[in-house]
Amino acid sequence: MWNYPETYDVIVVGAGHAGCEAAHAAAQMGARTLLLTMNLDTIGKMSCNPSIGGTAKGHMVREIDALGGLMGKIADRTSIQFRMLNASKGPAVRSPRSQADKAAYAQAMKHQLEQTPNLEIKQGTTESLVVENDRVAGLATLEGIVYRGKTVIISSGTFMRGLLHIGETQFGGGRAGDKAVKGLSPCLEQHGFRLGRLKTGTPPRINRRSINFSLCEEQPGDPDVRFSFDEPEERLQQVSCHITYTTAETKAIIEKNLHRSPLFAGRIQGAGARYCPSIEDKIVRFADKERHQLFLEPEGLTTEEYYVNGISSSLPFDVQLEMIRTCIGLENAEIMRPAYAIEYDFVKSEQIYASLETKLIEGLFLAGQINGTTGYEEAASQGLLAGINAASKAQGREPLILSRSSSYIGVMIDDLIRFDLDEPYRMFTSRAEHRLLLRQDNADLRLRKIAYDYGMVTEEQYKRVAHKKKTLEEETARLAKTFKTIEGRSTSIGQLLCRPEWTYSRLLENFSDVIQDHGTDCNEQIELHLKYAGYIERQKKEVAKLENLDVVRIPKDFDYNKIVGLRTEARQRFLRVTPENMGQASRIYGISPSDLSILLIALQKKL
Repeated sequence: MWNYPETYDVIVVGAGHAGCEAAHAAAQMGARTLLLTMNLDTIGKMSCNPSIGGTAKGHMVREIDALGGLMGKIADRTSIQFRMLNASKGPAVRSPRSQADKAAYAQAMKHQLEQTPNLEIKQGTTESLVVENDRVAGLATLEGIVYRGKTVIISSGTFMRGLLHIGETQFGGGRAGDKAVKGLSPCLEQHGFRLGRLKTGTPPRINRRSINFSLCEEQPGDPDVRFSFDEPEERLQQVSCHITYTTAETKAIIEKNLHRSPLFAGRIQGAGARYCPSIEDKIVRFADKERHQLFLEPEGLTTEEYYVNGISSSLPFDVQLEMIRTCIGLENAEIMRPAYAIEYDFVKSEQIYASLETKLIEGLFLAGQINGTTGYEEAASQGLLAGINAASKAQGREPLILSRSSSYIGVMIDDLIRFDLDEPYRMFTSRAEHRLLLRQDNADLRLRKIAYDYGMVTEEQYKRVAHKKKTLEEETARLAKTFKTIEGRSTSIGQLLCRPEWTYSRLLENFSDVIQDHGTDCNEQIELHLKYAGYIERQKKEVAKLENLDVVRIPKDFDYNKIVGLRTEARQRFLRVTPENMGQASRIYGISPSDLSILLIALQKKL
């Protein structure tokens, strides 16, 4: 082994969506950072659907942007369709989504990272960690090089002992076309980490020229949707997606060939995502359903490949071809890439802190699918937080801990450190109990000050949000006390906006003498704040009660075995999770109010 002559503050392993955000965040904070990837040509690669955002995921992308991350800006720059999902529903569940040009996204991300100060990017395959006195000191590569660093972030995606399945065929790989990583899993196990197996999959990609779009439903985009709160990016050409369906014949073919599916033949051991099942799993689980909706989504402007969203599979290639040609409009479909399932290792829950630092090795952070999540957005969010906290540790600063009441990212991290995952974790709006406060439209108001404090955004970026916040506060207070005569009665503007038929745009048209145009974003915030004032105030009071528990810290060396009267089950759960505060302790599954009372008394005696 040859020791590389430099020592880094942060070393990031893997350049998927988690690794890209982690490396950028650490470097942005001034930490000397190394991004180490097996292949420089696959940085930021979209291995599955080239889409960004969606239900709840769009909230996370906007939070990433508010915190100074890259995903939203790169998506704005390289997407070929934008939509606002749930636009007709309440503001808490509206979520932006985009269909990206897969090649353009990866190229733009790679170029952005190459231009980032304090960041070096190198090709190499990580085989093991260098650990000294239970603290990470660097890593060793397959190529025989040792890179030393104060902190290390592992964002290995699906590559750790990855195994691909297509029917009866199985072979090692981190994804189709890329080799698996074999050394990291044994290394982590040797250091005491408990690993598990998860499974995910992709659908086939088909040639656009083989699709009969006349039999499909066109799905155009929305013109005014974007992710970033900063200056708008120049857009690529915008295109439509399409909707089609499976048929009864599709169902019959799958049922006839279930015995050839590795999922049902028992060859796949890893647990798959319940909310993103394979088509064979859908056919079995929803046996009474005769057809399933599919989305035909272009993979880019310079390729004929189309992603068939909704028909992920691990069936043999001959069955895939037979079944895809029974779908409406796909009778002559040409499969360019077959569908496959992939199993991979992940680090089981309860082995990381809320900072994403591991409990067993100081200075080692985990981000992305290695923590049991699925999805680009979940991975990127973790990468961003891990990058900030690894840099903070190297610089002797306090870590950034996001609470459940501050962000969807905080909800996810809190879930990951206390859930015993039995399937890949995916974010939903229903997971956030305070989702009216955590809307996608106000992520900058919630998080940009934090980003500024950690050096993730410029003073100019922060001042724009500070001005917006001041305008919002002043205008909502003023309009709540501004009255107009409506239908013979004196009514405040705030009360008027509570009516469904009234919007800020309508107020501008009717009461230009008292209503000012502050720009689309700010106008929207004023409207939502006044329209939902009662609900927002109620949720803020609930948050305040919960935050009282979060401030009660639990020392890392606290001895739960010495607590008199604590149930054995509760003691075991506390020892396994090692909560950092009473708030986390209260959210551990199976913990009762009496357990919390006993713990709080014990803490008060110790303190």
